[in-house]
Amino acid sequence: MPKAVRAYVRYVDAVNKVVGLFAMYLIFAMIGILFYSTISKSFFDPSLWTLEMAQFTMAAYYLLGGGYSLQTDSHVRMDLLYERWSDKTKAVVDAVTVLLLIFYLVLLLYGAFSSTWYALEYGEESYSSWAPRMAPIKIIMSIGIILMLLQTIATFFKNVASAMGEPLS
Repeated sequence: MPKAVRAYVRYVDAVNKVVGLFAMYLIFAMIGILFYSTISKSFFDPSLWTLEMAQFTMAAYYLLGGGYSLQTDSHVRMDLLYERWSDKTKAVVDAVTVLLLIFYLVLLLYGAFSSTWYALEYGEESYSSWAPRMAPIKIIMSIGIILMLLQTIATFFKNVASAMGEPLS
């Protein structure tokens, strides 16, 4: 594989690892928000913002962690035949299926950019009684999809290299 491809894979892996490890800790933020919600409903005036903020935190958790999940091969795989194949066959099949994922993520990114642009241009707010601005979570959504797309391309390069007999890992 060319040096540029190796550098790309190394860089994208490093970025997604840092972002993914950060995203793992968002679960604690969500737990804290839900704990506060429980306490405030029991002893104080209920907070309007807690449920929706927990939802936004959870969305950031899985959107920012998607690239790291792909990098560490932690996603769900249908395993009827896959484990019986040779490493080279697995790499070829993975390279083809990753191309389909890239196509899907490009379409998803188009929709994310369109939705984010709308939220920024018109000051879109949630329809809840708290009515927070939607732009911040939509920006996080777009960033998460970009990171997932970059990691998917890196995974494609890794699969092609493995199929050629020169793994990049």
